[in-house]
Amino acid sequence: MRVVLQRVTRAAVHVDGELVGETGKGFLILVCAMAGDTEAQAERLAAKVAKLRVFRDDQGKMNLSIRDIGGGALVVSQFTLAADLRGNRPGFSTAAPPAEGERLYLHFAQALENEGVPVAKGQFGADMAVSLVNDGPVTIWMDTDAL
Repeated sequence: MRVVLQRVTRAAVHVDGELVGETGKGFLILVCAMAGDTEAQAERLAAKVAKLRVFRDDQGKMNLSIRDIGGGALVVSQFTLAADLRGNRPGFSTAAPPAEGERLYLHFAQALENEGVPVAKGQFGADMAVSLVNDGPVTIWMDTDAL
């Protein structure tokens, strides 16, 4: 699995003009399930995200986790993180098939919630309008193949 997480002061996702998910201080997490990914990988990634110390402590150092600050996460499916850029038109054949991608995306969101992080979600497969205020900015790319 791949994720891009952004430390945010707030984030929201709308579908057809309607709010479907939002969070305050915490993370916006874009999630892509790759072909062959497993539930165990989703759980390992969720645990890593929950423990990642990228929030400022009293001395201004990135030393606190999302759980430490009582933050929340907005989790949004993002199959384009699987882009193959060898040509000028990206290919996405390494992404999990849609049904499997949705299952693993939802499993990741549930695993993150099981780690004690309040989770809001986007709508899988929808044309979503995502807005955020990146805090820092802090943006981190993670891949289970590299963990």
